[in-house]
Amino acid sequence: MSRWKKLVIYTGVVLVLLMVAVVFLAHKSKPKNITYGMSFNTMYARELDLDWQETYDAIIDDLGVRHFRLAAHWPMIEPSKGIYNFSELDYQVRRAEEVHADVVLAVGRRLPRWPECHIPEWAAGMSWEEQKAELREYIKTVVTRYKDSPAVTYWQVENEPYLSLFAYEHCGTLDEDFLHEEVALVRELDGTRPILVTDSGNLGTWLGAYRAGDAFGTSVYVYFWNPELGQFRTVLPPWFYRFKEGLISLFFGHKETMLIELSAEPWLLEPVTDVPLEVQYTRMDLDKFNDILAYAAKTRYQKQYLWGAEWWYWLKLQGHEELWQRGQELFK
Repeated sequence: MSRWKKLVIYTGVVLVLLMVAVVFLAHKSKPKNITYGMSFNTMYARELDLDWQETYDAIIDDLGVRHFRLAAHWPMIEPSKGIYNFSELDYQVRRAEEVHADVVLAVGRRLPRWPECHIPEWAAGMSWEEQKAELREYIKTVVTRYKDSPAVTYWQVENEPYLSLFAYEHCGTLDEDFLHEEVALVRELDGTRPILVTDSGNLGTWLGAYRAGDAFGTSVYVYFWNPELGQFRTVLPPWFYRFKEGLISLFFGHKETMLIELSAEPWLLEPVTDVPLEVQYTRMDLDKFNDILAYAAKTRYQKQYLWGAEWWYWLKLQGHEELWQRGQELFK
């Protein structure tokens, strides 16, 4: 047999083995039902000029959400050094308890929504070592306050901490040792609940985040926009998420995984209220929303937390209820 024939055969065998490996690693049983949740963000509701309490109540009572991801943003919780404000988060957790909803409660410096790393003004001029000391006290205070709530089912520590390419100007380089310290601190304060660490589905490797916690959450963005490329849809197929999970679990064992941030709002570089409605709809509308839901269903993740209910409610108040009504169908 000639050298070239041997090379072709060997190459073919390798490709077949790779395809078999991909199929094996991407195997994930299809869930009987998808459990949909929703992130809620007080700061984002205010950015939309909404009454955050009215918005949250509508998401519970009218939209029917029973699975939440809430964020204890450091500037909201500790607006002045040593002076804590729990009025917003107390209300949100209490209302979740009243309707028997469950809550993923996120703590840390880097939490959902731009600019990713949220630092109170009084701490902005501190050195990183000084900030870490303050963060430890803030985390202790938050976890101690809510660890007895039956609504809280997970502690999320930081948000996509390994996504250093995004918001670097606000977050700087990841201090991985401090991330592990935060996880250990939360576990020491409350050893009864799993700790969730998250990473980007499109840009993250998942390695560090998957190893750091008891459970893992990935974001899923299907539609993007930027000034150079305009609107574009992800090139990643849904099975890629299953493959990624299967591959990483070979090395670090099986952990509960979920879609923690499934975006269903327009990708904008300006505040929503400054962007014409017709432009918003070019970047997210009912057709795109349905496409996102169909895409996410093919990832076969059983828990999927959507992102954008504050915007849906803002649209509803403008007389555009189609996204809100579609949400009602999901959460019925």
